[in-house]
Amino acid sequence: MKFELPQLPYAYDALEPFIDKQTMELHHTKHHQTYVTKLNEALEKHPEIDGKSVEELLMDLDAIPEDIRTAVRNHGGGHANHSLFWTIMGAPKNADNIPTGAAADALAKSFGDFPTFKDTFTKAAAGVFGSGWAWVVKNADGTLAVTTSANQDSPLSKKQSPIFCLDIWEHAYYLKYQNRRAEYIEAWWHVVNWTAVSERFEKLSEI
Repeated sequence: MKFELPQLPYAYDALEPFIDKQTMELHHTKHHQTYVTKLNEALEKHPEIDGKSVEELLMDLDAIPEDIRTAVRNHGGGHANHSLFWTIMGAPKNADNIPTGAAADALAKSFGDFPTFKDTFTKAAAGVFGSGWAWVVKNADGTLAVTTSANQDSPLSKKQSPIFCLDIWEHAYYLKYQNRRAEYIEAWWHVVNWTAVSERFEKLSEI
Protein backbone atom coordinates (compact mmCIF):
# COMPACT_ATOMS: atom_id res chain seq x y z
CA MET A 1 0.00 0.00 0.00
CA LYS A 2 1.54 3.29 -1.08
CA PHE A 3 1.40 6.39 1.06
CA GLU A 4 -0.44 9.37 -0.40
CA LEU A 5 -0.26 13.12 0.04
CA PRO A 6 -3.12 14.12 2.36
CA GLN A 7 -5.47 16.88 1.31
CA LEU A 8 -5.29 20.11 3.28
CA PRO A 9 -8.36 20.83 5.43
CA TYR A 10 -8.49 24.36 3.97
CA ALA A 11 -7.58 26.28 0.81
CA TYR A 12 -4.01 27.33 0.10
CA ASP A 13 -4.89 30.97 0.78
CA ALA A 14 -6.79 30.26 4.00
CA LEU A 15 -3.90 31.27 6.27
CA GLU A 16 -3.34 34.65 4.63
CA PRO A 17 -1.90 37.12 5.49
CA PHE A 18 0.20 35.24 8.04
CA ILE A 19 1.25 32.38 5.77
CA ASP A 20 0.97 33.19 2.08
CA LYS A 21 -0.78 31.12 -0.58
CA GLN A 22 2.35 30.51 -2.68
CA THR A 23 4.30 29.16 0.29
CA MET A 24 1.45 26.86 1.29
CA GLU A 25 1.01 25.50 -2.23
CA LEU A 26 4.72 24.85 -2.75
CA HIS A 27 5.15 23.47 0.76
CA HIS A 28 2.29 21.01 0.30
CA THR A 29 2.49 19.98 -3.37
CA LYS A 30 6.27 20.02 -3.76
CA HIS A 31 8.03 19.51 -0.43
CA HIS A 32 5.52 17.22 1.27
CA GLN A 33 4.85 15.35 -1.97
CA THR A 34 8.58 14.68 -2.35
CA TYR A 35 8.72 13.08 1.09
CA VAL A 36 5.79 10.83 0.17
CA THR A 37 7.33 9.87 -3.16
CA LYS A 38 10.76 9.11 -1.70
CA LEU A 39 9.24 7.12 1.17
CA ASN A 40 7.29 4.95 -1.26
CA GLU A 41 10.39 4.41 -3.39
CA ALA A 42 12.34 3.21 -0.36
CA LEU A 43 9.60 0.86 0.81
CA GLU A 44 9.29 -0.74 -2.62
CA LYS A 45 12.63 -2.43 -1.93
CA HIS A 46 11.19 -4.30 1.06
CA PRO A 47 7.64 -5.54 0.46
CA GLU A 48 7.86 -7.55 3.67
CA ILE A 49 7.18 -4.38 5.70
CA ASP A 50 4.24 -3.31 3.55
CA GLY A 51 1.07 -2.47 5.43
CA LYS A 52 2.62 -0.62 8.35
CA SER A 53 1.54 2.93 9.06
CA VAL A 54 4.14 5.67 8.89
CA GLU A 55 3.79 6.01 12.66
CA GLU A 56 4.59 2.31 13.15
CA LEU A 57 7.64 2.63 10.92
CA LEU A 58 8.99 5.62 12.82
CA MET A 59 8.33 4.15 16.26
CA ASP A 60 10.66 1.23 15.56
CA LEU A 61 13.38 2.40 13.18
CA ASP A 62 15.70 -0.37 14.40
CA ALA A 63 13.34 -2.86 12.76
CA ILE A 64 13.64 -1.14 9.38
CA PRO A 65 16.12 -2.81 6.99
CA GLU A 66 19.40 -0.97 7.21
CA ASP A 67 19.60 -0.08 3.52
CA ILE A 68 16.41 2.02 3.73
CA ARG A 69 16.48 3.06 7.39
CA THR A 70 17.81 6.55 6.74
CA ALA A 71 15.31 7.11 3.93
CA VAL A 72 12.42 6.03 6.16
CA ARG A 73 13.69 8.23 8.98
CA ASN A 74 13.99 11.27 6.72
CA HIS A 75 11.10 10.86 4.29
CA GLY A 76 8.77 9.02 6.65
CA GLY A 77 9.45 11.69 9.23
CA GLY A 78 8.79 14.41 6.67
CA HIS A 79 5.49 12.80 5.74
CA ALA A 80 4.33 12.27 9.34
CA ASN A 81 5.47 15.68 10.56
CA HIS A 82 3.77 17.60 7.79
CA SER A 83 0.60 15.51 8.01
CA LEU A 84 0.24 16.69 11.60
CA PHE A 85 1.35 20.25 10.92
CA TRP A 86 -1.40 20.92 8.37
CA THR A 87 -4.14 19.78 10.73
CA ILE A 88 -3.30 22.07 13.65
CA MET A 89 -3.65 25.25 11.61
CA GLY A 90 -6.72 27.08 10.36
CA ALA A 91 -8.30 30.41 9.52
CA PRO A 92 -6.46 33.33 11.17
CA LYS A 93 -7.52 34.51 14.59
CA ASN A 94 -6.91 37.80 16.32
CA ALA A 95 -4.13 38.52 18.78
CA ASP A 96 -6.16 36.81 21.50
CA ASN A 97 -5.98 33.42 19.79
CA ILE A 98 -5.54 31.31 22.90
CA PRO A 99 -6.30 27.65 23.62
CA THR A 100 -9.58 26.47 25.05
CA GLY A 101 -10.93 23.19 26.32
CA ALA A 102 -8.60 20.22 26.75
CA ALA A 103 -5.63 22.08 25.25
CA ALA A 104 -5.99 24.97 27.68
CA ASP A 105 -6.28 22.63 30.66
CA ALA A 106 -3.31 20.48 29.68
CA LEU A 107 -1.01 23.40 28.90
CA ALA A 108 -1.95 25.22 32.10
CA LYS A 109 -1.25 22.10 34.14
CA SER A 110 2.17 21.60 32.55
CA PHE A 111 3.39 25.18 32.06
CA GLY A 112 1.39 27.29 34.52
CA ASP A 113 -0.32 29.59 32.04
CA PHE A 114 -0.53 30.23 28.32
CA PRO A 115 1.91 33.17 28.17
CA THR A 116 4.56 31.03 29.88
CA PHE A 117 3.94 28.18 27.46
CA LYS A 118 3.96 30.47 24.42
CA ASP A 119 7.25 32.03 25.51
CA THR A 120 8.82 28.60 26.13
CA PHE A 121 7.67 27.24 22.77
CA THR A 122 8.66 30.39 20.87
CA LYS A 123 12.17 30.37 22.33
CA ALA A 124 12.57 26.68 21.51
CA ALA A 125 11.46 27.25 17.91
CA ALA A 126 13.70 30.27 17.47
CA GLY A 127 16.64 28.34 18.88
CA VAL A 128 16.53 25.48 16.37
CA PHE A 129 19.84 25.48 14.50
CA GLY A 130 19.31 25.11 10.78
CA SER A 131 16.27 23.09 9.74
CA GLY A 132 13.97 21.34 12.16
CA TRP A 133 10.77 21.41 14.20
CA ALA A 134 9.43 22.61 17.54
CA TRP A 135 7.00 20.31 19.35
CA VAL A 136 4.70 19.77 22.25
CA VAL A 137 4.89 16.07 23.03
CA LYS A 138 3.39 13.65 25.50
CA ASN A 139 6.06 11.53 27.16
CA ALA A 140 5.64 7.89 28.05
CA ASP A 141 4.89 8.87 31.66
CA GLY A 142 2.05 11.14 30.54
CA THR A 143 3.83 14.45 31.10
CA LEU A 144 3.95 17.17 28.46
CA ALA A 145 7.15 18.78 27.21
CA VAL A 146 8.33 21.33 24.69
CA THR A 147 11.08 19.85 22.55
CA THR A 148 12.77 20.28 19.18
CA SER A 149 14.05 17.97 16.49
CA ALA A 150 16.54 18.35 13.67
CA ASN A 151 15.71 17.89 10.01
CA GLN A 152 12.62 15.64 9.69
CA ASP A 153 13.22 13.56 12.81
CA SER A 154 9.98 12.57 14.53
CA PRO A 155 9.28 12.44 18.27
CA LEU A 156 7.70 9.07 17.57
CA SER A 157 11.19 7.63 17.24
CA LYS A 158 11.84 8.69 20.85
CA LYS A 159 8.63 7.06 22.14
CA GLN A 160 6.97 10.47 22.43
CA SER A 161 3.49 11.28 21.15
CA PRO A 162 3.47 14.51 19.09
CA ILE A 163 0.55 16.81 19.77
CA PHE A 164 1.49 20.18 18.40
CA CYS A 165 4.28 21.33 16.07
CA LEU A 166 5.84 24.14 14.09
CA ASP A 167 7.91 23.65 10.94
CA ILE A 168 11.14 25.66 11.17
CA TRP A 169 12.54 24.68 7.77
CA GLU A 170 13.20 27.76 5.63
CA HIS A 171 10.85 26.45 2.94
CA ALA A 172 8.00 27.00 5.44
CA TYR A 173 8.49 30.78 5.53
CA TYR A 174 11.25 32.07 3.26
CA LEU A 175 9.10 33.51 0.44
CA LYS A 176 7.31 35.88 2.81
CA TYR A 177 9.66 36.31 5.76
CA GLN A 178 13.09 35.71 4.17
CA ASN A 179 15.54 35.31 7.07
CA ARG A 180 13.12 36.71 9.68
CA ARG A 181 12.32 33.48 11.49
CA ALA A 182 11.18 35.26 14.65
CA GLU A 183 8.60 37.21 12.66
CA TYR A 184 7.30 34.00 11.09
CA ILE A 185 6.98 32.31 14.47
CA GLU A 186 5.07 35.24 15.94
CA ALA A 187 2.74 35.40 12.92
CA TRP A 188 2.12 31.65 13.06
CA TRP A 189 0.39 31.88 16.45
CA HIS A 190 -2.51 33.62 14.66
CA VAL A 191 -3.29 30.52 12.59
CA VAL A 192 -3.12 27.84 15.27
CA ASN A 193 -6.39 25.92 15.29
CA TRP A 194 -6.88 25.32 19.01
CA THR A 195 -10.03 23.28 18.42
CA ALA A 196 -8.01 20.75 16.43
CA VAL A 197 -5.22 20.80 19.02
CA SER A 198 -7.73 20.18 21.80
CA GLU A 199 -9.07 17.18 19.91
CA ARG A 200 -5.56 15.71 19.81
CA PHE A 201 -5.13 16.31 23.54
CA GLU A 202 -8.41 14.53 24.21
CA LYS A 203 -7.55 11.61 21.95
CA LEU A 204 -4.13 11.12 23.56
CA SER A 205 -5.58 11.40 27.05
CA GLU A 206 -7.57 8.27 26.28
CA ILE A 207 -4.45 6.27 25.47
